Amino acid sequence: MDNATIEVSGLRKRFGPTVALDGMSFTVQPGRVTGFVGPNGAGKSTTMRVVLGLDTADAGTALVGGRPYRQLRTPLRQVGALLDANAVQPSRSARNHLLWLAHSQGIGRARVDTVLGQVGLAAVARRRAGGFSLGMRQRLGIAAALLGDPPILLLDEPVNGLDPEGVIWIRGLLRSLAAEGRAVLVSSHLMSELQDTADQLVVVGRGRVIADANVTELLAAAARGRVVVRTRAPETARTELLRAGATATVTGPDTLDVAGPSAERVVALLTAGRVPVAEVSAYQASLEEAYLTLTRDAVEFQAGQVAR
Repeated sequence: MDNATIEVSGLRKRFGPTVALDGMSFTVQPGRVTGFVGPNGAGKSTTMRVVLGLDTADAGTALVGGRPYRQLRTPLRQVGALLDANAVQPSRSARNHLLWLAHSQGIGRARVDTVLGQVGLAAVARRRAGGFSLGMRQRLGIAAALLGDPPILLLDEPVNGLDPEGVIWIRGLLRSLAAEGRAVLVSSHLMSELQDTADQLVVVGRGRVIADANVTELLAAAARGRVVVRTRAPETARTELLRAGATATVTGPDTLDVAGPSAERVVALLTAGRVPVAEVSAYQASLEEAYLTLTRDAVEFQAGQVAR
């Protein structure tokens, strides 16, 4: 899709004595799901509000499709956003809520029915939104974000309140939207979901970017070349590996975590020491592990801050 980018450059924002944004800069590219993560108070919500023109930065720029959001003539056709699933008039039906939004942007009724079906709310379209569960309100918020078929999407905690089936659904939806060439920015605290969904991860803390990297690269960095060994003699294996200068930690009744030598070298050392080995494999780091390492200092810094 043409010009489907979010460009955040040098954003600075204070709320009284609190520094919310301190030079926040990153770009969300089309055709990718970009995860946006950080501890409470890191500046995620403030950044998204500035991008959507709901807050004004003290300095810096935030562009969607190359323009400030407030300059967009029909914003829903260019940017879809979910910031608060409760931002709906409770007495309105789901369909009427979307019809009202559609009318404001010159979007036809047929599109309303299309997105209701897309998010799984067609059967309850005429029910009042006030009676919806949190998961159903999330689906309605996502329907509103999709209403204008926009090339850019910003979703804040989209899996919040969804049941397991809903989580699987949103995962597939996000990937399909990116595959269509859209720029998709997803704020979340569930690292396990982003590990299965995101292509890129922007990690923030103290109001600025700590890391902006490909998810595969982050996982590789967190693994640090470690090796997992399965053996019925873990203590013997540990002794052999320590003797060879490796770092080895027994992590279970039949497993060790080994750092230093390659998997091939570990096999050679244990074979030479006549240690029985069931399996040697590369350590698979989790995104949560990578995230916690990156944000450890930021969390400590934010402990006394007011979260926004």
